[in-house]
Amino acid sequence: MSSSWEIKYEILRRRDMRDAFTFTVDPADAKDFDDALSFEILNADEVSNLQTTSNPQTLYRIGVHIADVSFYVRPNTKVDDDAYKRGTSVYLVDRVLPMLPEELCNDKCSLRPNEDKLCMSVIFTMDADAHVLKYKICRTVIRSDFRLNYDQAMAIIKNETKTTPAFPEPLTGAVMALHALAQKLRAERLAAGALAIEQDEMRFRLDEHGNPVEIYFESHNEAHQLIEEFMLLANRTVARAVGSGRPFVYRVHDLPDGEKLDAVKAFARKMGSRVSPQAIDLLTIRAQAKAVYSTYNIGHYGLAFSHYTHFTSPIRRYPDLMVHRLVEKYILTGKKETMTREELEEKCEHCSACEQDAAQAERDSVKLFQAMWMTNHIGEILPGHICGVTDFGLFVQLDESRCEGLVRITQIGEPGEYWQYDEQNYRLFCDTSRRSYTLGDPVTVQVIRADVNKSQIDFDLVEKEGK
Repeated sequence: MSSSWEIKYEILRRRDMRDAFTFTVDPADAKDFDDALSFEILNADEVSNLQTTSNPQTLYRIGVHIADVSFYVRPNTKVDDDAYKRGTSVYLVDRVLPMLPEELCNDKCSLRPNEDKLCMSVIFTMDADAHVLKYKICRTVIRSDFRLNYDQAMAIIKNETKTTPAFPEPLTGAVMALHALAQKLRAERLAAGALAIEQDEMRFRLDEHGNPVEIYFESHNEAHQLIEEFMLLANRTVARAVGSGRPFVYRVHDLPDGEKLDAVKAFARKMGSRVSPQAIDLLTIRAQAKAVYSTYNIGHYGLAFSHYTHFTSPIRRYPDLMVHRLVEKYILTGKKETMTREELEEKCEHCSACEQDAAQAERDSVKLFQAMWMTNHIGEILPGHICGVTDFGLFVQLDESRCEGLVRITQIGEPGEYWQYDEQNYRLFCDTSRRSYTLGDPVTVQVIRADVNKSQIDFDLVEKEGK
């Protein structure tokens, strides 16, 4: 890590963006702020030099500023080796396992308000139609003016600031202008074929002993989209700027499994309005390939981008740190990359594996706390819908808490009935009674068991008549 005099010297070498109006938007409980946005309206002289149409438009200078972790974490150091082994931060229900030491992720690198911070930035000049007229990738020093959480940003967007503390006009004006631009970027992306399957995130409120006392959900709203669209723009811009022919870390997403997707389409046509949109979304997600890191650029199907990388979260993702180092070599200094494609590809595969392990750990953590929550609801009769069909039973998601449990096939129907698994039509059916249970069907269940040690919840069907 760097000393204070090295940091002071580094500030003098960078583009000074401390006078630009800058703010962050993060979850309310976040401690590591790795991205910030700056917003400026260009003056008349700057506009006249850049205007490309006969109809004058307002032009903006928008900075996407990312914590410059690469300045503090140098290759082949103990901190770097440990970060590479972890690959990513892991976000469990009751704790965070950070990729970097807390001194870095929550202090030196975090873009906290009213502190000078070193960044790697992409500075865009944009018109009111969200067209990028020019951009520059550079090292900067910034000073964030405000820290917003998503609820506060959403209150500004919806003009509901009467219910929240008053915000100064520069902040509300910047948020509203960036919101308008983000929605245009999003519309353009969706028109190009990007997927738009967004799901609420399950969150738990815990008591002082770490037990769940409430389940609530965070929706993906316009405040999230504001940040998301500018991060996507920065990631895509960096990937394009590096160009082809040089070893680089791309975030790629292959085409979906054609057979699975055809099966989903056939199921949707056959069931028509009898199947819920949520069930179709679930099957569509399951048909998708997993996004991974690779030096071989095949594009990103889900985002409909020909070039894409991860540049915007180096505090919590090691591939972003790798990208920052490559950007320094390829774009900022022109140094020759000494790592071969094979060596870089090996690192990409390692980071992809770490990401999948972290995602599984996060899913397991949610299942554990769902089981803990349901221990207080044994015997209750609750509505839900079938979210999975297997040869050993039905998975049911409760409508209110969205906890998932299993109805074992031995518990379905009357004694002596034989139930068969119809994989093609996502259902269990009984020939003798001519009844069936299909993915997406609404059902009523009783909670009969919650095993915290195994993170398993068992239900029994209350409505046994089927269809």
